[in-house]
Amino acid sequence: MKEDYYDVLGISKGASAGEIKKAYRKKAIEFHPDKNPGDQKAEANFKKAAQAYEILGDPEKKSKYDQFGHAAFENGGFGSGGGMNMDDIFSQFGDIFGGAFGGFGGGFSQQRSTQSRGGNLRIRVSLSLEEILLGVEKKVKVKRKVQSPGLSYIRCNTCNGSGQVNKITNTILGRMQTSAPCNSCGGAGQLIENRPSGSDSQGMINEEETVSIKIPAGVEEGMQLKVSGKGNAALANGISGDLLVLIEERPHESFIREGQNLHLDVYISISEAVLGVSKDIQLLSGKVRIKLDPGIQSGKTLRLRSKGLPDINGYSSGDLLVHINVWTPKILNRDQKKFFQSMIDDDNFDPRPDKSDKSFFEKVKDMFA
Repeated sequence: MKEDYYDVLGISKGASAGEIKKAYRKKAIEFHPDKNPGDQKAEANFKKAAQAYEILGDPEKKSKYDQFGHAAFENGGFGSGGGMNMDDIFSQFGDIFGGAFGGFGGGFSQQRSTQSRGGNLRIRVSLSLEEILLGVEKKVKVKRKVQSPGLSYIRCNTCNGSGQVNKITNTILGRMQTSAPCNSCGGAGQLIENRPSGSDSQGMINEEETVSIKIPAGVEEGMQLKVSGKGNAALANGISGDLLVLIEERPHESFIREGQNLHLDVYISISEAVLGVSKDIQLLSGKVRIKLDPGIQSGKTLRLRSKGLPDINGYSSGDLLVHINVWTPKILNRDQKKFFQSMIDDDNFDPRPDKSDKSFFEKVKDMFA
């Protein structure tokens, strides 16, 4: 007993033409032979869906089917399954999918062409932190293979220019068509007719080209950017390869990078640590003034929000972490030595002086002024 066509497509008898078409598209994608290689059950379901759509997708045939069922087509025809083959089914795809159904590898069209593709090229680009902060456009010279002037092609007779060789196999479910790249032209669909002297076996020559590369702010060491179409050219006017750009980051003399954050060591004198000080900090771009409170200790870290590097997606910026280091002098004059010795000899001296002890602060300032 034959399965009801509405059940095959998973729709009700009241389905509209649009719903019928949509249901068939879904079933065709699900059971397509290229998506289910070697699966005979999928092939059978694929053919059932095609049978159902051939009838229900035609208003006249649908009307007869609604009245008489399968009996309306028992004398032969596509709907009965007697003369159906895979070529007939594939011919439907130009209508049902608008010629754009190309998700799988099978042969929906006997003239489907496979374009050749050129090889990719790889270069390294070295950047400073200043360039990473703002983003930069770099111009680099690249040696790439291009088609030699005067190179010409003719159509491949083996595949008739399609780049594909089709093979039809008879199965118990009908005729199956499979496709493979043409061995004669490598899938390009064309063969070299005239190869200029000085070019390689593929008619290519080396050419130096200046390529502009836009590098976004916030890139990191090891990231790889792609410049489409700036790799080696392809055979038979195919698709050129890409230029792959590997990012290298040069060390900075002052800043150390940690992700989007920056670290900076700031050195102050003992008198500045004791009395406090305001200092201008040179950033990667511009300056910022920081205030150090009296009595600040060596090893203190100040966090300056959003003064680091930007996120490559532009969502936020990292922070600048300023590490305070108190510089201890190695050479002292007589008065300086005497001053510190008096601090040691003073039994009441507290190495953590009260900030209100102005006399102590003023003495330190005078010693190292």
